[in-house]
Amino acid sequence: MTEKAILAGGCFWGMQDLIRKRPGVVTTRVGYTGGEVPNATYRNHGTHAEAVEIVYDPEQLSYRDLLEFFFQAHDPTTKNRQGNDVGVSYRSAIFYLDEEQRRVAEDTIADVDASGLWPGKVVTEVSPAGPFWEAEPEHQDYLEKNPGGYTCHYVRPDWKLPRRSENAT
Repeated sequence: MTEKAILAGGCFWGMQDLIRKRPGVVTTRVGYTGGEVPNATYRNHGTHAEAVEIVYDPEQLSYRDLLEFFFQAHDPTTKNRQGNDVGVSYRSAIFYLDEEQRRVAEDTIADVDASGLWPGKVVTEVSPAGPFWEAEPEHQDYLEKNPGGYTCHYVRPDWKLPRRSENAT
């Protein structure tokens, strides 16, 4: 049994490349979501975010752990920007598929903010998932096909949420 997550953290090439390598991730695909243009494309995606759709095995990877990694792999404190990529397409967003994902997303954001480890407050949008328009074939697995290709994504080892103790209230 697998579950799905849809996350946007800037350019989808870099996010897909880091997320696909996580234990428990079954498949990933990049595309456009969260905007108004139907049948979005790279050349015409309006206010959609570049996003990654992740199919994962919840027995190996929890949604919470996936979100914690997401917050390490991009800067969730910059509005509509990651590295040199600027604009609404590059916003930080979690597109939840059910109320449990929404709750976990909001809880994780609160923990990131409370940790003091990030350079500012999280600006990540938390919205219900809508249509996901799959990106063109040349954008799928881009950094696997082009190992020297552009990315502004990397794992920040200092942005790791401390584990909660089981008996904390």
